[in-house]
Amino acid sequence: MNAAVQFDTMPGVSPGVYSAADFAAVRDIVHSEAGIVLPPGKAMLVYSRLSPLVRKTGSQTFANYIAHIRADDVERRRAICALTTNHTFFYREAHHFEHFAKVVRPELLKKLGRREAVRMWSAGCSTGEETWSLVMTLLGTDRADGMRIAGQDMLVLATDIATHALQPAEAATYPLEALKPVPAGLRHAWTEEKDGQAMLRDKARQMVRFRHLNLLGGWPMKAKFDVIFCRNVMIYFDQPTKERLVARFVDQLLPGGHLYIGHSERVTGPAMQKLKIVGPTIYQKVAA
Repeated sequence: MNAAVQFDTMPGVSPGVYSAADFAAVRDIVHSEAGIVLPPGKAMLVYSRLSPLVRKTGSQTFANYIAHIRADDVERRRAICALTTNHTFFYREAHHFEHFAKVVRPELLKKLGRREAVRMWSAGCSTGEETWSLVMTLLGTDRADGMRIAGQDMLVLATDIATHALQPAEAATYPLEALKPVPAGLRHAWTEEKDGQAMLRDKARQMVRFRHLNLLGGWPMKAKFDVIFCRNVMIYFDQPTKERLVARFVDQLLPGGHLYIGHSERVTGPAMQKLKIVGPTIYQKVAA
């Protein structure tokens, strides 16, 4: 099996502690629970990410730890969180925010002006940089105008499977250097700077609800969304999982709502019958 071939090249790891069979078992659990695909080349990553948990639980071997996570839902979630990738940065794929500001934002402001609710979802929000980039773009460079927007029926849901990533996301405090990609007008309007750190202003923070959510599990949200950002999440899934997830996103969008995905991702399958491409990796739900 390829996993075993790859595994044999790993130096200094006793098969009694971590074997190809252990990697295969972890791979299957993670795929079943979270949809994440771990190819054979990720054997060392699994070892390095889970070794601290093996030690912390006193399991001694990966085989013992695997038996533990199969029986313990909390520890299984902890293991899956440890294996997720949380790389992100502010204003990533800037063309998405530029499109949102130019095309989508004016329509959302019209809805708010009619006293209608506006809902947006940052799915796979990681440590929050995408979410706050979206919020600042919505609020705009005029702080007084943005405060008015924030005071209306406006809510952003931000979710991630990795609970450890949600903590810094909700804290909304980052090194000043991290916010350099954000247009200066937005930074100045919506962040406060102190001791080399930038914190999102309270009014912006009050718009967002951070929640733990496994995208492959049940979705408790009843409201449909005007905008869904799910970028650079589906690259870790296999094709059937991607197609099922996108179909669910489409069902959760209002007619005319927009779906933004990562630059290396594409929508395929039945969901495309309900979407039209309106920009690079930007899709709009067509009216029924």
